[in-house]
Amino acid sequence: MTRVPGWLLRHEVSVEPYLGTSAYGPRYGPATTARALVAESIRRVRDRIGAETVSTAQIIAAPDLVCSPGSRITLPDGRRTTALTVAHHTAPGLPVPACTEVMCE
Repeated sequence: MTRVPGWLLRHEVSVEPYLGTSAYGPRYGPATTARALVAESIRRVRDRIGAETVSTAQIIAAPDLVCSPGSRITLPDGRRTTALTVAHHTAPGLPVPACTEVMCE
């Protein structure tokens, strides 16, 4: 299986994985940086519970990106957002690259 080519991943994002909630609100893991392709456009999507919402940024990254719905993401322009949905795209045996797609608030 091939991976999305590194030369396509022109941006760098910071991801703080969502760990759950505590008495003080959401908890996040340590921030890691990842190369990605970021498109800031407005799209209607369904979140993890099926409610219709709006995504203002979409991220394509390598298939090993550690990011779950609810994770906090810092985009290249410094804006902080939250991951609404995360999709891992694979196509074993087909000549298309594997990648992770993240829809952000």
